[in-house]
Amino acid sequence: MERSLTFYRDGLGLPTQGIIGNEFEHGAVAFFDLQAGVKLAIWNRRDLAHEAKVPLAPRSSSEFTIGHNVGSKEEVDRIMGLAQAAGAEITDPAHDAFWGGYSGHFLDPDGHLWEIVWNPDWDLQD
Repeated sequence: MERSLTFYRDGLGLPTQGIIGNEFEHGAVAFFDLQAGVKLAIWNRRDLAHEAKVPLAPRSSSEFTIGHNVGSKEEVDRIMGLAQAAGAEITDPAHDAFWGGYSGHFLDPDGHLWEIVWNPDWDLQD
């Protein structure tokens, strides 16, 4: 968790109170503010499997993607740069997408797949 905490807090600059819940067995978690009402939570995989009562499965970057929509192409480039500088593996550099937007993909230190995307049809002020 420390590696992920450092990546998201120091690398991507996401606000957090750090790791909390260490006093509980399987309780350590860190929350990051993404935008109003949206938080990212990171857990140890074993603890999350225990909490959710699901088997601990091998990691896979193709299980799902975390999409972070931003307000401009420049913001996509900025976040992709932060991620790379923090140690992310860029799998798909930011580019104009076939559907009219602009996006790029990276794997965080734990192998989670992220898409940073600007969609010209979305008003993020809603």
